[in-house]
Amino acid sequence: MKRVEVRRDGVVLSCLDGGLGDGIVLLHGLAGSGQEMLPTAEALLPDHHVIAIDQRGHSHSTRRPEDLSRRAYVEDVVAVVEELANGAPVTVVGQSMGGHTAMLFAAWHPHLVHRLVLLEAGVGGGGAQDDYPARLGDWFASWPVPFADLSSAAEFLGSTPIARSWLRDLDRRTDGLWPRFEPDVMRAAIAAVADRARWDEWQQVKVPTLLVQGQNGTIPAAEVQQMLSLRSDVMHIVIPDAGHDAHLEQRDAWVRALRTFLGSPSPRHLHSAAADDRRVVGGDTVMDLGLPDPADDLAGPVGPE
Repeated sequence: MKRVEVRRDGVVLSCLDGGLGDGIVLLHGLAGSGQEMLPTAEALLPDHHVIAIDQRGHSHSTRRPEDLSRRAYVEDVVAVVEELANGAPVTVVGQSMGGHTAMLFAAWHPHLVHRLVLLEAGVGGGGAQDDYPARLGDWFASWPVPFADLSSAAEFLGSTPIARSWLRDLDRRTDGLWPRFEPDVMRAAIAAVADRARWDEWQQVKVPTLLVQGQNGTIPAAEVQQMLSLRSDVMHIVIPDAGHDAHLEQRDAWVRALRTFLGSPSPRHLHSAAADDRRVVGGDTVMDLGLPDPADDLAGPVGPE
């Protein structure tokens, strides 16, 4: 994949772009990057035209954009699709905050969307009850940067999949290694997600939709159940032995579910295909993707994304 830039309203959007065929846009979560989505992208190449965006305020894109509203993030996706996919409808896939962006994009710009995939993403809101934007901002601000080297960074961040992704994306400067994001920007970006629940937009989405959770993920069960009750056409899959970063923790299972959905004419086809190959954990339908339980060889605390 090659790195290309799309410019919109003074903001540079850096993207990884490659492959041919129908378009798939990948949107990372808070404090993530397009390179975090590379394992997913590589599994979809060369059968699809894949675009992994560094969302504004992240990685190689503009670090301190003035506008961190939900509308700004969505219109960035519009600009990328119009320039890199010639304005043709795409499948938009988003994890965590990227999934929230993807949902709003599908609701506000249905002519640009073919399918929607949400991984560990909900409708937002909840900030009034739990000020998680402040907690996340404070945690990112607690990083003892600059890190002297990769070893000291790994000692602090740990060796979980998301920590390894952060390590690969560190910005090497003369005084040491820095994350490619600013804590206050991350706090403001996620605060816009937490501001209110977007139930109206969720119900406005009319394209085939796949909702994927990690078995040990962070989206509240009550929120997922309400999402499914409001849209009976949505396919719901829970990936065993995975948390919030299921695309990194159980990459093969995630990719298999994604490729199956992409190859199906409708969510009902996927449901039928998985009907005899699933099990139930804690009351949720879990697609048994035929993979052995991975060895738990990862250690070290890492904050939520």
